[in-house]
Amino acid sequence: MNAPDPNTINPIAGYDREIYVKPTIKNPNIIVGDFTYIADYEFESHVTHFYPWSRDKLIIGKFCQIAAGVEFVMNDANHQMNAVTTFPFYTLDGWHMKAPEKSDMPFKGDTVIGNDVWIGQNAVILPGVNIGDGAIIGANSVVGSRVDPYTIVAGNPAKLIRKRFDDELIELMLSFKWWDKSIDEINALIPLLTSSDLEAVKSKLR
Repeated sequence: MNAPDPNTINPIAGYDREIYVKPTIKNPNIIVGDFTYIADYEFESHVTHFYPWSRDKLIIGKFCQIAAGVEFVMNDANHQMNAVTTFPFYTLDGWHMKAPEKSDMPFKGDTVIGNDVWIGQNAVILPGVNIGDGAIIGANSVVGSRVDPYTIVAGNPAKLIRKRFDDELIELMLSFKWWDKSIDEINALIPLLTSSDLEAVKSKLR
């Protein structure tokens, strides 16, 4: 049996609608960890309003699961909001307007997605959002604010549904960082990582 290879584009033989994202990235401002996949045959069209002059980055951790139709909206989608109109005259031919100063444009920083995050179908991640490790984003959600690790959020705007685990297990998982271990170690850990006996998991991680 072959070992998992993070540089493989199509990890399912004969099926091209699920890819490992990292080996396909061309934009240097998109940084994606090993084994993160999307349910599509390409990734970068899901990152919108991202131009050669954009100041922000999209940073996604390892082992994330990104469903079909997910969109990452970057900061240059924003319009000037501190004037009486939001109309972007400067982007359109024939209007006599210089580009606004950078300080006049909304800017929320990098968009950062942790490790082992599941983003449901057609979710929209807005600029500058930080999503913690192990979080789950419900289908069709619009995420505009921070999502804590190992929580489930859903809706428009996305709101907390519940924590996935109790505080002890969350802290243990954040310390354990299984996604940073070697392939051999992760393979050996699969029975633990996929166990539904959370009390037994806690006892082994303590």
